[in-house]
Amino acid sequence: MALVFRTAMQSVGLSLSLLGWVLSIITTYLPHWKNLNLDLNEMENWTMGLWKTCVIQEEVGKQCKDFDSFLALPAELRVSRVLMFLSNGLGLLGLLLSGFGLDCLRIAERQQDFKKRLLILGGILLWTSGVTALVPVSWVAHMTVLEFWDESIPEIVPRWEFGEALFIGWFAGFALVLGGSVLQCAACSAPAPLPSAHYAVPEMQDHCPQLENGTADGKV
Repeated sequence: MALVFRTAMQSVGLSLSLLGWVLSIITTYLPHWKNLNLDLNEMENWTMGLWKTCVIQEEVGKQCKDFDSFLALPAELRVSRVLMFLSNGLGLLGLLLSGFGLDCLRIAERQQDFKKRLLILGGILLWTSGVTALVPVSWVAHMTVLEFWDESIPEIVPRWEFGEALFIGWFAGFALVLGGSVLQCAACSAPAPLPSAHYAVPEMQDHCPQLENGTADGKV
C-alpha cells in the first residue's frame, strides 16, 4: 500500500511539474503580458510581451513589432527575460532528474538511494523553477499597478492593464512549486522495496525441488 501511495505521489508531482513547465514556456513567448484598450478607438487593442508589442484592429488584423533594443526596455522586462529563461532551463533539468528517479522506471532500480537523491534534486530544481517564474510575473504585475494608479500621469492617457500571460504565468509558477514539493515529499517517504525481493521467491522455488531431491538421494 505504501508503494502504491508513493508511486501515485510521484506521478502527481511529475504531472503538475510538466504542466507548469509547459505553461511557463508559453508565458515566456506570449505577447500578452500587458493589455491596452483605447477609449477613443475601441476597435484597436494593444498588447505587450517580453519580446514584442502587437496591435489588434478589426479591419487590419493583428500586427506585431519586435523590440528594437534590449537595453532600451524597462528594467522589469529585461530581468523578466533572463528569469523566464532560467525558469525554463531549471524546469527541464528538474523534469529529467525527477524522471530518472521514479520508482516505476527500471533504470538503476537496485540503487534506491541514488534514485532518491535524483528525485529530491529534481524536486528542488522544479521548486526553484516555479519561484523563478513567479518573480518576474509578479514584478511586471506590480509595476503595472503602480503605473495604472500613478497620479502624475494625466487621466486622458491610456493605462496598461494585466494581460492573459500574467495569469498563465502565476498558474505555471504555482504548479511548478507544488509539483516540486510533492516530489520531495514522495522521495522522503518510506523507501520502495529493493527489486531483489521480487525475484527471491521464484529463485527459492526453483532451488527447493533440487534441494529436496538431493536430500532424498542422500537418505537413500
